[in-house]
Amino acid sequence: MAEKAIVALVGRPNVGKSTLFNRLVGARVAITDDRPGTTRDHLVGHTDWNGIDFIVIDTGGIELQQPVLALGSEAEHGSTHFAAEIRAQALDAAEQADCVIFLVDGAAGLTGADEEVADILRRALPPILVAANKIDSDSMREAALDAYALGLGEVYPISAIHSLGVGDLLDAVSECLRKRASTVADDDDEEMRVAIVGRPNVGKSSLLNRLLGEERAIVSERAGTTRDALDTHIRWHNLPVTLIDTAGIRRRGKIVPGVEKYSVIRAMRAIERTDVALLLVDAVQGLTEQDEHIAGYVVDASRSLVVVVNKWDAVERETHTMHEMEAHIRARLNFVPYAPMIFISALSGQRIHLALETAHRVWQARFLRIQTAALNQLIRDALQQHAPPSRGGRSLKVRYAAQVAVNPPLFLFHINDRRLLHFSYARYLENRIRDVYDFVGTPLRFSFRESTE
Repeated sequence: MAEKAIVALVGRPNVGKSTLFNRLVGARVAITDDRPGTTRDHLVGHTDWNGIDFIVIDTGGIELQQPVLALGSEAEHGSTHFAAEIRAQALDAAEQADCVIFLVDGAAGLTGADEEVADILRRALPPILVAANKIDSDSMREAALDAYALGLGEVYPISAIHSLGVGDLLDAVSECLRKRASTVADDDDEEMRVAIVGRPNVGKSSLLNRLLGEERAIVSERAGTTRDALDTHIRWHNLPVTLIDTAGIRRRGKIVPGVEKYSVIRAMRAIERTDVALLLVDAVQGLTEQDEHIAGYVVDASRSLVVVVNKWDAVERETHTMHEMEAHIRARLNFVPYAPMIFISALSGQRIHLALETAHRVWQARFLRIQTAALNQLIRDALQQHAPPSRGGRSLKVRYAAQVAVNPPLFLFHINDRRLLHFSYARYLENRIRDVYDFVGTPLRFSFRESTE
């Protein structure tokens, strides 16, 4: 189960990062606007090129400080001063991504902000590809040559809005990722990898310390204390386990106010490396929109999920408090109804044993395999109990089904016509499988292939 590569889009505001992101993922996911700073959060998308699947992260949401006129080149262009948050975001992207696309405005020319980003990226390990955006015609290509002054190598003139030159840029990206893939070893399925994920200051480091039985991670009331994603190798009931603490937001440097929102690259890296994600939710604050986003990242990566409601000892409880909170959280996380939920206190140790016990149960479900004969009998029964949809007098027919992979489970269905398959019926078949087999916490993947008798 190899992790997907991560490609980060980096650059100052208003150079077209969101437009390029939309172009790469094939949908208008990011909000685009001519005003700087329109994108308020990171956006994550999955795409492929030349047979390579990878993750694209739009590192938007950069807030600018007040203009500073001391820098001559910036004053001449009327640009604002390069904020500390931009530096932190660029550094985090450079450290965590497998390939960085550095966007500049090819039509407007370089600014001091571009040069400062280049200084950061120049020291980075991943390949850096410079894309001079807004080159909307062949007559403008000469303007892109200015970007060579950044000293980062080849410059790719593109127009994200018109898709000019984007194919050449993606060819370069896929070549970088292909070289990376040749050096990445396959994962060891005998080891359970568990990532502790969640918003800042929900108790991730406290949970890690409690699981380890010693103070291995720094704990503080201030959000963002842990600087690194920490891998700790332990044995649990004679099973090798790697615990990944994703509390870290940056590897080095001072803590910058507001920089927590740039931690998504680090979180995505941890999610791609894990088997089971423990999503910590603050019982006092309740589930937030950011918690939902993190759960969505886990689902999109086909990783298993356990919802861990932490700080349960700090909640004033009555008889039905736990049931009411669980119902509220499940209503918000309705896209992952199969995820188990546990209530703990990392601080006091209350129910702490459930964390690894539940993670292990979920991890085992990733390797559960249904025999073909039993699966086809289950599907036949499901078809009889709930007739498949029809269109124009033709009904969907499932000729044959088989589980073709585990970790996570993948089911292949041979059907007569894909146009007759509605997503709601595919969900019905998934629910029937889950009713019979304990795929707790684990996403199921389905592939539907047309075939004749």
